[in-house]
Amino acid sequence: MSAIQFYNSLTGAIETEQVYGESFLRFAYGNPLGQLALHLFIKRPFFSQWYGWRMNQTQSREKIVPFLAQYGLDPKEFADDIASYRSFNEFFYRKLKPSARPIDEDPAALVLPADGRHLAFANAAEISSVFVKGQSFDLAKLLGSEELAARYAKGALLLSRLCPVDYHRFHFPVAGFPQVAHAINGPLFSVSPIALRNNLSYFWQNKRSITALATEQCGTVLLLEIGATCVGSIHQTFHPGQAISKGEEKGYFAFGGSSTILLFEPGRVEIAPDFLERSHQCTETYALMGTRFATIC
Repeated sequence: MSAIQFYNSLTGAIETEQVYGESFLRFAYGNPLGQLALHLFIKRPFFSQWYGWRMNQTQSREKIVPFLAQYGLDPKEFADDIASYRSFNEFFYRKLKPSARPIDEDPAALVLPADGRHLAFANAAEISSVFVKGQSFDLAKLLGSEELAARYAKGALLLSRLCPVDYHRFHFPVAGFPQVAHAINGPLFSVSPIALRNNLSYFWQNKRSITALATEQCGTVLLLEIGATCVGSIHQTFHPGQAISKGEEKGYFAFGGSSTILLFEPGRVEIAPDFLERSHQCTETYALMGTRFATIC
């Protein structure tokens, strides 16, 4: 399998991703014996629950300092001191100082909901290939509703992929009134490109959560959080029915890499041209939460 490359908006260069647990992923998704193990137990919720339990143990704190050194994370961004984390999981879903992720204040700007590698499309119905040639997004299966799929099929879509090295709290891209999050149960396949190159449908097979966000300027936005292997759980921290501001925290993922998806009604937002161009070339853009990716029409 080829290396995973992406465009880093912070450096302006194409870079190769350092994949956490790469040997495990390549075995599970590229080796016949690994694929047997994948379907027997790796994709099962109990496997991720067990791994999450391990990351909650006090001794897992020993992983924090080596992790920081290997992936070059900046502790100055963290809201809490490193010594305060009681487990690797607490470090994993750490909070950041507000100054570390400034929110674009332009009232017309929509901002990225999370740190990560992003793909953006002006028309969800025209996504013919993302990670796998010849495969396309199945919105009806993703949303669990033919009616919702028809309503959002020609709207814009943003896919944000979070790696284990990323900040793992997700936020609202625009102000509004969120409804109760709706959970759809499923297995927990990896959402790394290493796995998605084999089967894009992991997005709509995996456990996921859907929240409708009623906004004044861009209709009802759908916010999805997608579970993945070794993600202990998806935690929602917002209060349904209460007004939220742009950039406000929505929730967080416990240990593991995962993804979020935003879906917009047709004609409501205009994706930034640079995001669109790279996405059509199947090149992810690495950018931080709070960064503008689209404008309200």
